[in-house]
Amino acid sequence: MQIIIVGCGKVGSALVQRLSTEDNNICIVDTNPDIVHELAAECDVMGIVGNGASYSILVEAGIETADLLIAMTVSDELNLLCCVIARKASKCHTIARVRNPMYNPEHQFLQKELGLSMIINPEQTAAREIADILCFPGAIGIDHFSRGRVEMIRFRIPADSPLDNTALKEMSAKINRQFLICAVSRDEEVKIPDGNFVLRGGDVISIITTRRNAIEFFRKINMKTTSVKNTMIVGGGKISLYLAQILQTLGISVKIIERDPVRCQELAELLPEAVIINGDGSEESVLQEERIDTMDSFVALTNLDEENILLSLLAKKKVKRKVVAKINRLQLNEVIHNLDMDSVVYPKLSTAQQILRYVRATRNSIGSNVQTLYRLYDDRVEALEFNITENSKITGIPLRELQLKPGILIGCITRNNEIIVPDGQTCIMSGDQIIVVTTILGLQDAQDILA
Repeated sequence: MQIIIVGCGKVGSALVQRLSTEDNNICIVDTNPDIVHELAAECDVMGIVGNGASYSILVEAGIETADLLIAMTVSDELNLLCCVIARKASKCHTIARVRNPMYNPEHQFLQKELGLSMIINPEQTAAREIADILCFPGAIGIDHFSRGRVEMIRFRIPADSPLDNTALKEMSAKINRQFLICAVSRDEEVKIPDGNFVLRGGDVISIITTRRNAIEFFRKINMKTTSVKNTMIVGGGKISLYLAQILQTLGISVKIIERDPVRCQELAELLPEAVIINGDGSEESVLQEERIDTMDSFVALTNLDEENILLSLLAKKKVKRKVVAKINRLQLNEVIHNLDMDSVVYPKLSTAQQILRYVRATRNSIGSNVQTLYRLYDDRVEALEFNITENSKITGIPLRELQLKPGILIGCITRNNEIIVPDGQTCIMSGDQIIVVTTILGLQDAQDILA
C-alpha cells in the first residue's frame, strides 16, 4: 500500500517501523528535519520536511495516488485538517489521532461528516485495556476477538499451580478442556506449544476461550476471578480521566492522586464520585497516608516511565490484588522483563496495533481477510482473526490433515453464534471466523497458514 504518515513522534515512529516491514511504500512528513532524516534512513522510507496540512506538501508526498493517510501530530485539529485535505485531494483512506476528551462524544459525528476511516484516541484505548485487566485481575493482559465473544488471556502460572509440570495433552484429565493454550513464554523464549509441551510455574501463557469458560478455568487452578472493588491511580492525565469514568460505571471506587492543584479541581468537577487528592504520589508517605494498603489495585499513570516502574514495584508489596503501570518508551522493555512487575500497558503500541490491523484489513481488495490483529510477547507473536470466504483452500479438511507452516496454531473457530475449541477432527467451513496464533509475522490471508 501507498501510505503517508504525518507526524513522526513516538507513535508515528512506531508505526513507520512496523508498516515498513510489511511491503508498504511509506512517505513520512514532519516539521522536524532531524526526525525525518533519522527515521527515513533507519526504515528506508521517503521523508519530507513540512506541514502535513499543506496541500502542496501532501502532493509532494504522493497524496494523489496514496491508499492511506495517517495523521499523528500532537494537534488534534491539525490531524483532522490533514485528513480533510487528503480526502479532497484523493480518494484515500484517512486515520486521525484525536486525544482531547472534549471531542470524545463527537467521534462518530466527526468521522462521518469528515469522511474519516478511523479516529484513534490512544489514551482511551489504554484506559479500556487497563479496565479489562482490573475486571479480571488474574490476567496480565486481555485481547478480544469475535466482537468480544472470545478472549485471549495472558497470565503467569503460579509456582504452586495445578498446571505446574503438566503436559498439554494431560490437561483434559485435570481441567475441563473448554480453552486452548496457544502461546508460552519462558526464559525470554516464546513457543507455540504442541501436546507434548510441559508447563512450568513462572511460565507466561496465553489461553483462548470465552469469559465464562475463563472464569471456570481460573477457579480450577485456584486463581481469583472477581473484579477489584477499588483502585488508587497516581497521575491525573487523560488516561486517568477515561479510566475513572469506565471504572465508576462498573461500580469500582476510584482515588486519584495528582500534583497539580488546577488539574485536581478539573478532575473533581469531571469526576464528582471519585476521591481526588492533591499530592505527590511518588512519595511513599503520601501513599501510606492515603491507605494504599487498603486498596485492591493500583495504577501508575504519571508522565515518567521510571516513576511508574518504581511506583508499581512499591505498590506490588502493598495492594491486595493488582498493579498496572503505563510505559511509553519501548526501549525499557528489557529492563521491565528483569523486574518483578505485574501488568504493563503501552499506549503507543496499542495505537500502532489498531492501525496495523486496519492496514491489513484494508487489503481485502487484494485478497486479505484479516479482521482482528494483536501483537504479543514483544512483537514476537501475532494473533489474527480471519473471515473464511468461499472456495478457501483450508475449508472442509480436518485440521490434522492441513499442512500448516511451523509456528502456527488455529486457536478458535466462531461459526454463527457457536464458539468452537478445535481438535484434529474439526473442519473449517466457509463463513467461519478463525483465530490463528503464530510466530510468523505479516500473514495477510488465511491461506498463508498453509505450508
